[in-house]
Amino acid sequence: MTHSIRVAVIVLVLIALVGCTLPLRLANSLATSVGEATTGQSAQQAPPTPSPAPTRQPLLPAAQVEAGQGAAPSVADEEGDQAFDADELLTIEVYERVSPSVVYITSRVITMGYFGAYPSEGSGSGFVIDQQGHIVTNNHVVEGADSIEVLLFDGTNIAASVVGVDPENDLAVLKVDVSSDKLMPVDTSFDGELRVGQRAIAIGNPFGLGWTLTTGVISSLGRPLQESNGLTVYNVIQTDAAINPGNSGGPLLNSRGQLIGVNTAIRSGADNIGFAVPISTVKRIVPELIANGRYPHPSIGAVGYSIFPEFADRFELPVDHGMLIVRVDADGAADAAGLRGATRQAYVGRTPIYLGGDIIVGLNEYHIDSNETLLEVLETKMRVGDEVTLTYYRDGQQQQATAVLGEQASD
Repeated sequence: MTHSIRVAVIVLVLIALVGCTLPLRLANSLATSVGEATTGQSAQQAPPTPSPAPTRQPLLPAAQVEAGQGAAPSVADEEGDQAFDADELLTIEVYERVSPSVVYITSRVITMGYFGAYPSEGSGSGFVIDQQGHIVTNNHVVEGADSIEVLLFDGTNIAASVVGVDPENDLAVLKVDVSSDKLMPVDTSFDGELRVGQRAIAIGNPFGLGWTLTTGVISSLGRPLQESNGLTVYNVIQTDAAINPGNSGGPLLNSRGQLIGVNTAIRSGADNIGFAVPISTVKRIVPELIANGRYPHPSIGAVGYSIFPEFADRFELPVDHGMLIVRVDADGAADAAGLRGATRQAYVGRTPIYLGGDIIVGLNEYHIDSNETLLEVLETKMRVGDEVTLTYYRDGQQQQATAVLGEQASD
């Protein structure tokens, strides 16, 4: 075939291929093979939208790969591929295990007004402590209530009765008459030492939002909490776990889901400052409320002043801290031990000061530096009927006497 014929055949083939993408692909292939950019029709076409690439995994040292540490530990839930880290999994497990123990409490009060009686309603939280139907909450949640209803986790709504209350520690015990298989008691087995910084988990019903969980840490321990009724709850837990109206009476838990306190109050006007009655107080008070409906608070049967250095200097007292007895109750523990109250009176301005009484500086092994300390030691460390040793000063000399603690007189 002559050269002219071969050229004609090539031209015919090219004409037949006009509009086909083959020349373009051939050209692209050729350009790629020699590292040149494609021109012509390919430059006029919009580039394809790139697909998102998966996030690259960080390279691990060979030693970790060989040890099987090529991926961070995670746990997938039962319904999908969502993974949780260790802290999340711990909190989830606590909530799923303890929330069936938490109850929603509604209290109703009938108030008499100008136009007759009208009802008012309040709400709070509580938790089951046994399968006999006993529920712990705050005294202020049910105080003065004419009727109380408890909503269980499974939706059961049932009337509750008050078994016992202790306003001094803001605790109350209710009882519901329901099948034991509906009751899941909270774990009250914790008997260790609480530490500032450990995890604190609150479950309750803030603002009526049932079974809400919040988390934080123990911010401080051993706080005295002054209540609105003038009473002081000693040794309370401070936490930054969010506690709001409606959380009162709900459980404060550790990372194992064990009860460590009963949420009771917040600091008005502050953020993330909440308080809980500690488990040690709950274990001391609640059995008495179940058995007797009340808790007997111990007393030495004497009242007096707290001494401070300026006071001691002014009146030439032998010590600058302690409790100066003003009055001894007849037939009380201090009276039986032979302690005495004030014998003379002085004035600071127009204010009378009663002097001459014994100054208590010790109760067993506890140093008593004020009236407040004496009340705290009695409340948190002693019981009615305990025999104690009182250390005191009389006429400048230190003395000791034994006494059996009586019960604090009710108002």
